[in-house]
Amino acid sequence: MKRIAILGSTGSIGRSTLSVAESYSERFQIVALAAGSNLEAAFEQALRWKPRLVSLHFERDAGALRARLKQTGLSDIEVVYGTAGTVKVATHAEADFVVSAIVGVAGLEATYEAVKAGKTVGVANKECLVAAGELITAEARRQGKPLLPIDSEHNAVHQCLRGGRMEEVERIWLTASGGPFLSTPRSEFSSITVEQALNHPTWKMGKRITIDSATLMNKGFEVIEACRLFHLPPAKVEVLVHPQSTIHSMVEFIDGSILAQFSVTDMRLPILYALTYPERIQSDMRFPVGNLRHLDFCPPDMNKFPCLRLAYEAAEAGGAKTVALNAADEVAVAAFLDDGIGFDDIPRIIESAVSASKSGTMGSIAEVLEADAEARRYAQERVFELQKKSAPRATSVV
Repeated sequence: MKRIAILGSTGSIGRSTLSVAESYSERFQIVALAAGSNLEAAFEQALRWKPRLVSLHFERDAGALRARLKQTGLSDIEVVYGTAGTVKVATHAEADFVVSAIVGVAGLEATYEAVKAGKTVGVANKECLVAAGELITAEARRQGKPLLPIDSEHNAVHQCLRGGRMEEVERIWLTASGGPFLSTPRSEFSSITVEQALNHPTWKMGKRITIDSATLMNKGFEVIEACRLFHLPPAKVEVLVHPQSTIHSMVEFIDGSILAQFSVTDMRLPILYALTYPERIQSDMRFPVGNLRHLDFCPPDMNKFPCLRLAYEAAEAGGAKTVALNAADEVAVAAFLDDGIGFDDIPRIIESAVSASKSGTMGSIAEVLEADAEARRYAQERVFELQKKSAPRATSVV
């Protein structure tokens, strides 16, 4: 029986993890949940799974949950809150496996502490590895524990790498759908609306990741994540636009052989793979191979999508540059979603913030968080400057 703690239990990955646990109840037990600010979902999950520990973001919600659980006879479930509460979930003594699925740097400290506590961690949070991947992977090596990717692209790479040794790898290929503006002329980017940018052709995701997919920044984050997870330089991680999103990733070996992974587009499959690694177990998630008829590939246009270029440059520099890349992107995307800046302003703000950030490696999580806060302040100042210069924008309905 593998005992699981979930950071981000009420989000998409968290719910999918619980679905996997339910399908394989003889294999998995849920012992701790970090549920963010979704009080109702946290209450329902506590009733269903009866974990030892639940953490919420706000103290008032923790108090409300504690009272509701007491009324239902579940007062033995410990309820905590805040960053300290999330860390407590991540380091719970009974947890064997921690799923890191909190969006943004909010889950960074807890993920690092889980690794430091010797837990096996399944990583579904790009921002942790983008901002502090060097620290997290170094600690995992010290602990002798694997970091298992849950993102479909990196999970696919991990599977392909089982076909050879790391010294035999020539390069890895991350596939990208290309987003909604693959065929849109760059000259039209300044007039792109929020509605258009949120209309992803393949996936239904949260707003920030959907915008990041439209700018290809999401793929840039995945490049950095791949460099950290697989200990490869940026030159050995390439992006290939693949609109069908059938092949999730490929690994090319030094003899010219290429292994590709494709499967159903169901996040339960990479979650199941991570939870059961190094085993593979029976599932009912089947890909209809007869549908595999037409596959298109083309290189990304980094002039048209400069966010991808910025990610490669930050990956090469490392340290505070990747911290600033993530922080500035979050600020810029939020401003775009609020109709405060244009779509083409997003990479300008990011490039300015990354250029202004310090060089050098980060020695601790505290330094990472300090660099993150500094980059956010800088990016927000650039947003205000752009808003002052620009004429009022026509708002779009989301």
